[in-house]
Amino acid sequence: MGRGIDRKKTFLRDTDRSDFIGRLSALTQDGDMEIYAWVLMPNHFHLLCKTKHLHLASIMRRILTSYVVNFKNRHGRHGHLFQNRYKSVVCQKDVYLKELVR
Repeated sequence: MGRGIDRKKTFLRDTDRSDFIGRLSALTQDGDMEIYAWVLMPNHFHLLCKTKHLHLASIMRRILTSYVVNFKNRHGRHGHLFQNRYKSVVCQKDVYLKELVR
């Protein structure tokens, strides 16, 4: 999960959402992760995924750093876009996985 700083919007237009989704897609096509569910809200996102050969921190850095750079260029924004570090929760049981997807 990642939230916009001060709960500000992190996805303003369809181009922002497409950019973010494209980055997720590239990582799945490269075989670095599997995505089970995701949602983009105006000021945050949820991502339910399984990493493969890379650590989650590396994957999130690849997604968020490049997304933020492009977002700032598109919208002429400066400073932080996301609040703190993303939040991650380990899911090891099928029951919990189903709840997260729901």
